[in-house]
Amino acid sequence: MDKKITATGALLGFLAIVFGAFGAHALKKVLTVDLLAAFETGVRYQMYNALFLLFLGKFDLVSERSKKIVYNLVLWGIVLFSGSLYTISLLSVADIQVRLVGILTPFGGLLLIMGWFWLFIEIIRKKS
Repeated sequence: MDKKITATGALLGFLAIVFGAFGAHALKKVLTVDLLAAFETGVRYQMYNALFLLFLGKFDLVSERSKKIVYNLVLWGIVLFSGSLYTISLLSVADIQVRLVGILTPFGGLLLIMGWFWLFIEIIRKKS
């Protein structure tokens, strides 16, 4: 599981760099300031949580079960949170309005919060 978590973190970090460069160079000229900020927020949160997964893959204070739970919460949180922000921004370039996608953003954020909180609780519960 550790290898899978670490590899996922590395891939998501790589993609955050790619998306960040794409946003800074290709989208800067076609998005509104607000949509570009939303896209950049998606990139930033993806990178924070990619680094979190790299850390989690090498972390020995919690059980494999807890790592798996945190991994799934964070992975799906990134997909829903960052993915929805990317989708909203990119579809606006094509002048396609998709309101339903915006509903996914807070659910993704909640999953990210839950992943971090789960790790916190597991560390606190761990007996020295």
